[in-house]
Amino acid sequence: MNSPTVGSVIRRVVLVAMGLLWLVPVYLLLANAAKTSDQYGFIDVWQPVGMSGLFENMGQAWEKGNLGAGVLSTAIYSILSPAIAVLIGAAVGFAIVALRLRHGFAWFVVIFSSTVVPVQMILMPLFRGYVKFDLYDTRIGMIIVYTVLTIPFAAFVMRNFFSGIAREVFEAATVDGASSLRVFFRIYLPMSTSALVAVFILQATLIWNDLLIGLTLTRSSDVRPVMTALVAMQSTYGGSTMQVVLAGGLLVSLPTVVLFLLTQRTFTRGMALGQF
Repeated sequence: MNSPTVGSVIRRVVLVAMGLLWLVPVYLLLANAAKTSDQYGFIDVWQPVGMSGLFENMGQAWEKGNLGAGVLSTAIYSILSPAIAVLIGAAVGFAIVALRLRHGFAWFVVIFSSTVVPVQMILMPLFRGYVKFDLYDTRIGMIIVYTVLTIPFAAFVMRNFFSGIAREVFEAATVDGASSLRVFFRIYLPMSTSALVAVFILQATLIWNDLLIGLTLTRSSDVRPVMTALVAMQSTYGGSTMQVVLAGGLLVSLPTVVLFLLTQRTFTRGMALGQF
């Protein structure tokens, strides 16, 4: 049995140290979200007090913050928008790589260049446009904006992935009489399942954790995303104590953690194949 080299030992130590460093905020969140009103502020933030108050604080956050409506709305946005964006991004990559679209690279640059402009710069015209076309504070409007924002990255990854598929696959299918749509849906999409899932997970997590778009384009409790509802709990009108807000933050972060745990292998394989 070969003994570990100095380089591998150093690498493991660095990885363990980085993992522990990443867990420090998680520990502080758990330690303080579990404190009761008479404990928070009087006991040091680093000192744990057990988990007895955690579920009580979560219950208060769920009721006072109306997080149920926010979770439902965010789930809709986080499922529909990435799904549409991944399908459109895959179609873009297929058209550029397999169909060899004329000036395909130029079209790709145009699509991906939208990521150069920060979202903060377009918030005001976006807000005015949404008000003008009656999309402000609607779920349809939120699905549209999230889909548009996630298409460029999906197109980038899927173009890279399809570039790794041999051209002969497309040519053989067309020789057999398959149409371009049939090749796309029956051959290319099934071959790129891992990349599609990886992009979907990344974009779904991005949408789930979004705050800026939700604050700008929503107002009512049944439309606004869950992060916006969580922030509202900290306002003067929200009136929730800090440990309740922390428990709410922990509660709404659980779906993304569960999603990553359930799709860990597919996500890792998709990252490698999609050449992120």
